[in-house]
Amino acid sequence: MSGIKPVRRWQPAFYPFKREKPGKRLLARVELMVKGPLFGCRMCGNCLLQETAFICPMECPKGMRNGPCGGVTPSKRCYVDETRWCVWNRIFERALRKGRAEKLMEVLPPLDWNRVGCETWGDVVWQVRKVGTGRFIKALLSKNSEERSAVWESVFMTVRQPAWWQGDSDFHPPSYNEPVSDLERRLRRGEFVVATEVVPPLGPDSGKLANGIEMVKPFVTAINFTDASSATPKMSSIACSKIAHDLGAEPVLQIAARDTTRTGLQSAVIGANGMGIKNILCITGDSSRIGPAPVSDMNFVDLDSVQMLWILRRMRDEGIFLDGRKIKDPPKFFLGAATSPFASDPELQAIRDHKKANAGAQFFQTNIIFEPDRLDMWLGQLEKRGILDKVYILVGVAPLKSYRMAHYLHSKVPGITLPDNILKRMERAGDSAGGEGIQIALETIEKIRGKKGVNGIHLMTLGWEAVVERIVKEAGLG
Repeated sequence: MSGIKPVRRWQPAFYPFKREKPGKRLLARVELMVKGPLFGCRMCGNCLLQETAFICPMECPKGMRNGPCGGVTPSKRCYVDETRWCVWNRIFERALRKGRAEKLMEVLPPLDWNRVGCETWGDVVWQVRKVGTGRFIKALLSKNSEERSAVWESVFMTVRQPAWWQGDSDFHPPSYNEPVSDLERRLRRGEFVVATEVVPPLGPDSGKLANGIEMVKPFVTAINFTDASSATPKMSSIACSKIAHDLGAEPVLQIAARDTTRTGLQSAVIGANGMGIKNILCITGDSSRIGPAPVSDMNFVDLDSVQMLWILRRMRDEGIFLDGRKIKDPPKFFLGAATSPFASDPELQAIRDHKKANAGAQFFQTNIIFEPDRLDMWLGQLEKRGILDKVYILVGVAPLKSYRMAHYLHSKVPGITLPDNILKRMERAGDSAGGEGIQIALETIEKIRGKKGVNGIHLMTLGWEAVVERIVKEAGLG
């Protein structure tokens, strides 16, 4: 591939959903003829090349427009299609080389499907005329870099940031003062928090779910319910959260972008808030490629996790829907995001996480960590960016039940790797693998507790809820 287009376009270019005038159709054809071979352009109708180091993010199979997902393979390949490089890793690397890394901090909008398949050059020309063609050309030829940047942004910022989105690269603290949930309250008090998860059932019988909730409730602050993890249907996270709330436990509602739309997202959180659910974890979600057949849409997500955070933060703090309508009684929630500290270079991962914090994330849950010492470089990058005091971090810990489970996590689950020494310990343990897995978890917790910026753990039980009590007590976290 060329230096301009380091990966290949995943799908053909979009066609518009409406009949365009002949002149606009011709301009769109010319634009595609130029930008297609150069950048792998898909004619999304909202060109972001200015902010993504002139590598088109729409080459990503998921259509991620604000950074990589957590499923990058160790070789920096895309886990959806391992014949491809991760396009966002290439964007980050080029941006760092060119000194444009901070350009990646801007929260970029989702697609406007009324614009998809249409040209964008006409918008640029119109905006240049609005600014003044002479002024624009004069500024580009100027030796004053600040003047050049200001005029350039006056054109392209307006093009890539429509009025209904207004994304920026600034940190937006919550507008409220009092904590909205017990999880937020305890984190604010400086407690080392323990959260966990209970696996949603495959059927509508909630008896086993309720038993799991009652089993872990005395030992944790909050309980997370996954949203069709591994792209496999189970009881919805919102239903599980409501059951937990009714049982007196504090739920963390997980929403995967893979299975929701911008309309569905806004409706769901209004409903969840009305049920008393205050903690929301926004994730992009596993690709349907790793789920059961028949495989659902693999083209792209309507929203990524950064965009979800941006929408929900504005609903809460500004009292508006995405379309600008006012919300009479804005919802109140504590917003979280997932992170994969080892998915890419720590500096690049910190950029992604900083962006999530700017968009509205107040706490992070990491994926499962088996090498706690490797966290130091990532935490150091977050501290350098000044966001350790802006977010709370819950590190993911999982008690392994068997060597087979350990091998599955290592080889099949995107974003999780186990070092050889852990795999060998589990293999040697044989019939005592469960006890060895608990010991590994306890060792991990011990190393995590003293790290600056770590505010708690998230125990991922993987269906082994009965072990929560033992780990909490033996780790001295009761």
